[in-house]
Formats: sequence, structure tokens, C-alpha cells
Amino acid sequence: MHFIYPAFLFALASLAIPVIVHLYNFRRYQKVQFSNVQFLKQLQEQQASRRNIKERLILASRLLALLFLVLAFARPYISRQDGAVAGQQRNVSIFVDNSYSMQTLNSEGNLLDQAKQKAKEIAAQYGMNDRFQLLTHNFEGKHQRLLSRDEFFDAVDEVKVSGQNRDLSQIVARQQQLLKSNAPGGGDVYIVSDFQRNSSINKIIGADKSININLIPLKANNLPNVAVDSVWLLSAVHKPGDEEKLVVKLHNYADREATGIPLKLFINKEQKALASFTIAPRATLTDTLTFSGLKAGWQQGELQLQDNPITFDNSFYLAFNVSPQMPVLIIDNGTENLFIKAALGADKFFKADRVPEGNVDYTGLNKYGLVVLTDVKSISAGLARELGAYVKKGNTLAIFPAVDADVASYKILLQPLGAAWPQRVITNEVKASKLNLQNPLFREVFDAMPQNPDLPSAKKYYDLSGAGRGEGIISLPGGEAFWSGYKNGGGTVYVSAVPLNDDFSNLQRHGLFVPVLYRIALLSGHDLPLFNTLGSGESVETVPLRSTEKEVLKLSRDGYEIIPDVRQQDGSTRLYVADQLQQPGLYNLKKGDSTAAILAFNDNRRESDLSYFTPAELQKLLPSNSGKVIGANKPIASVINEANYDTQLWKLCIILALIFLAAEIALIRFYKTGGSIAASQVTSTQTTQ
Repeated sequence: MHFIYPAFLFALASLAIPVIVHLYNFRRYQKVQFSNVQFLKQLQEQQASRRNIKERLILASRLLALLFLVLAFARPYISRQDGAVAGQQRNVSIFVDNSYSMQTLNSEGNLLDQAKQKAKEIAAQYGMNDRFQLLTHNFEGKHQRLLSRDEFFDAVDEVKVSGQNRDLSQIVARQQQLLKSNAPGGGDVYIVSDFQRNSSINKIIGADKSININLIPLKANNLPNVAVDSVWLLSAVHKPGDEEKLVVKLHNYADREATGIPLKLFINKEQKALASFTIAPRATLTDTLTFSGLKAGWQQGELQLQDNPITFDNSFYLAFNVSPQMPVLIIDNGTENLFIKAALGADKFFKADRVPEGNVDYTGLNKYGLVVLTDVKSISAGLARELGAYVKKGNTLAIFPAVDADVASYKILLQPLGAAWPQRVITNEVKASKLNLQNPLFREVFDAMPQNPDLPSAKKYYDLSGAGRGEGIISLPGGEAFWSGYKNGGGTVYVSAVPLNDDFSNLQRHGLFVPVLYRIALLSGHDLPLFNTLGSGESVETVPLRSTEKEVLKLSRDGYEIIPDVRQQDGSTRLYVADQLQQPGLYNLKKGDSTAAILAFNDNRRESDLSYFTPAELQKLLPSNSGKVIGANKPIASVINEANYDTQLWKLCIILALIFLAAEIALIRFYKTGGSIAASQVTSTQTTQ
């Protein structure tokens, strides 16, 4: 048996007081009338014997009552933990869920307020010498140390809702790390949360056997909620004044149908589109919003849902750039191709730069959304390597082979990209037989398609190896490729089976050539992400920039400013913000005093699914020997006391003390030391009581 407060055992010295009182009790004399004194000696002997028994029983009751009262203050317990040391400092880590879902209400109020109150109740059950760690989803540096109980209470009061969201395994690992570094013998872990089903809990939580894990689920209501999961623009290149199509993916996280959900699109704080949606239970819906009238420059977009009572995910931010011109690079053999020049020169939006294949600036390739390779007889190994890297970064390459192409060099470029390459020239006059109208290049190109369209023809063409793997644009009879596209990661390679030469084909003079080339250009390029996700841990891609000591790159919004880590990777600029950004919204990326780009950040949509694990499901996730789930209806104090001190005996001591006090009262009141003796036999005598 052990004691929580062994210092109270010094009070056992008070047991001497009843003994002293018993030994030196002042006796009072009482007159008793006797009619016959011949029984006096016998009466005195009988009374003395009964009196001694009564007094000893009373003394024993007093001693036992006082003993158990002192033991109750010393808090005895029987420990099942080997080597437990009474009064030893204990380290406790308490996680308070401060994610967006904790803003929801139940019959007792706000979940976050309840979680903070639970955290204080837990700390209150430990001793004054114990130390506590407060942990939230923010993983702040100030929460990586142990606090006294009063400091812990103050820290809990400062906890606020955050957009961060950590997996349960990350939380437990962080708590174990701190406890092991400060207390090799182990410690106690408490996690107070609503335990959403989407919190990536898919396996049993691994824990050190010396650390006790306690999950405290808060009772939350399953509320209806609809959120925007993702958005994307159909065109990668955006022209001033052109019509834009924004695809929106909505998700209904509730178990009942969401009807008449209004959605508004704002661009630069000006409403551009309005729609209303009905979404089936637990389903997603994809729809397209059309808008126009954009000017050149960075566009700040926001989608707003009206979805009560859950409002933390009703806004979704996006940003993109409308370029005044699109740079296109034309690589040729030194002689300008007049057909490509005429096609791209007809629209001032395209800014075509031309360079011979031997003078290509490889470091500047990434500033072009489209590279056109035409009439190049032999592709050098260096050019093939750089163009391959260019495509793999998500860019577009269009190839028109030379009349006398070195097919081996084309194979070196195209085979690693999964594209077909020219093998041999087939001299066979043929006319194209089919347009692939399902190809994105032909979307919205034709108002109506005639039954027998006039398609390009060829006098001779290159046989494209592996053509069946691509997405055809124009096909020859028998399914042979005339002009095809091939995906590689985020990039695309378009390969023509004919050079832009009248001796091979009339493609360059056909009415399809210019619109298809325009569509290739408009759908080309590596468009920057419309948005980024907070807390994902991934780098943020932005426009190519270089920071200097005088011009440092900064992200700022409403007076809040950070300096991200900047890295140059494969010709692009990537920012690493880690956990520096906490709030969703639109941030200005500044280089010096000028705005280089606008970046949109949104919260992770995992918080939007307001469905929760049951206590039974949570128990299955915990180790069988070092974890428990504390239900909402179970008093935290009793559970913690049982966990900390196993079998506690202080209540039993109080009960026994009361029993012996009652026994003392009963002995004094009801235990009689003698019967009535005939008063007529004794005239008078004196006896002690």
C-alpha cells in the first residue's frame, strides 16, 4: 500500500490523546440507594468488570476512528504499477483539438470551449508538482515544453480555432517525443477531440507501453454541410476579354440531400457568376461557371457558398494571371517557316520568337508556354534532353518534321516521352478520313459538323511508330496517325506525320491548320495552380523569380507578412511556407515593393465532413494494454484517479472512520454497566462511575 500524501501520517501521533484521556479521566461519584448491603461487594465487582469492557471498547472505537481519518487525509492506494513511487512528479501531455470542426455546437455549447474545460479538469486531478504539456494542431514552439498547472490553465485559455489539421498518429508521436525526452519512465497522454472520421485514422495507434493514451471524444452533432472541394479552368492560357470556363467540384458531406445551394463567383471583388445546385447525399457534383470581361493582370477569385449552420468552409479562393501576350518559341533550321509565321502573326496575342536549332537558350525555355519544332533535320542530343525536360514540367511541344528528317534523332527525343516518332516516308497519295471531335482541341471550334468534311490530304507522309498510344487529332484511313497528341505527365507532345511543305501535304494551307494550331497554343503551357492547400507540407510553385539580399520575396496579406524559403528547381521557382501561413485567403507575393504574383490558399477540406467515430470504434484503434476511451458520461476525475493510483482506499477510510464514530456513540448511549438493584436492601452507599 502507498500514500499520495504520506506527510499526513505524522498526525497518527494524535492517537495518544484518547489513550491519555482514558487513563486520566476524572471520575465522578454518584449516590446509589441499597436496601441490603450484603450484595454490595458483589455489585461493585460486577460493575467494575462491565465498566472496563465498555471503556476499552469506546477507546478502541475512538482510536480506530481517528486512525482511519488520518489515513483518509494521507490518501492510501494499492498500486498495480511496479516500482511506483508515491509523490513522484508526473508528466502529462494534453492535446486540445482546435480545428474548424470544433466550432460546431451541441446541447452544451461550443465544442472548443468544452475541450478547453476538459483539459483543465484533467490537470486539476494531478498534484501541484506535476508538469503538463499543452498541444494543439498548430504544433507551436511554445507548446513544446512542460508547464506548471497554473501556467497550463493560462495557456489553455489562449487556444483559438486554427485551420491546421494533423493526423492522430502525428499528434501521438509528438506527445510521446516530449514525454520520453523529459520522463524516460513514461507519462500520460490525453487527446480531447470530436474525432472526425476523415482524420486519417486507419490503423492501431502505436505507443510506448510506458505511456498511457486516453481518448476523450466530445459529443458532436452530425450537421449538414456542403463545400467546394476543388476548381480548375478549362484553358491553361487566359486572354484579356475572352470567355473563361471554371469547373467547380461541390461535395455534399451530409446524409441527406442538399437542395438549392447558392454559389457566387467573385473576380476582383466583382460578381461574375451565380448558380444554384442540388446535390444528392454523400455525393459530389461537377458543374461549369462561365464568365468573361477580364483585363490583363492577376485575377483574385473567390467562390462563396451560402450553407448554414456550418460556415468555416463557405469560401474558396483562387488566383490566376491573364497575360497580355503569350510567348511562343519557334525552333527551325535557320530558315523561317512562313506558314507558322503567318498563323501566329495573325493574332497579336501570340508573341512568336524564332531561333535556329543550334542557338537555343536552354535556360529560357520555361518562359514559353509552347515550343514549335519545325523543319529541323537532326535534333542534337542536348536539344533533345532539354526539350524532354521542358515537356515533363507540364509544357507543350509541337513537332513538324523536316522533309529529310534524321528519324534516329527524332526517336531519341520522342521515345522517352511516350510519343510516336517518324520512321520512314510512305509515298502514297491519301486523304485524311477522320477528325477526333472528342479531342479538347476541337471543343467549341465547330458550330455544326458537315457529314462529309473536307479534310487535309497527303502525297506522302511519315509512318509514325507507336501512333496508337496517342490521342488522335486527324487520322488517315486504317487508323494511321496524321496528327496526334501524346500526354507525358502534365505536358503534351503534338506530332505531325507531314512536314509543312507542299511536296508532302496541303495541311499548312488547309482551313483546319490555323484553328488547330491556335487551340494547341491556347491549351498549352504550364499553368500555375489556381490554389494551394494550407498544411499540406508541399512546396508552392510560382512564376520564375530570383530573390536577392536587397529584394527578398515576401508573402503578405492584411498586414501579415512572412519570408518563405525560396528554391530554384528545374527552372521554376518554388516557395516553402511550412506552417507559417495559418489563415486561408489571397496573398501577394512581393519582390521588393512590386507584386510579382498572387497566390491563393485554402484550408484542407477534411474538416468539412462532420461525421465522427464512436467510442467503440476508437477503442479498437488503441493498444490493448496502454490505452482507453473515456466516454462523455464518465466522470474524468474518477477515471484519472483510477488510472493514476489504481485502487484508492481513502473513501473506504472515511467510511470506516464514520462507522467507528457511530460505534462509539452507540457504546456510550446503549451499553449499560449494571441492572437495577432493589433500593430497599441498601440504604446508601457511594460508588464510582
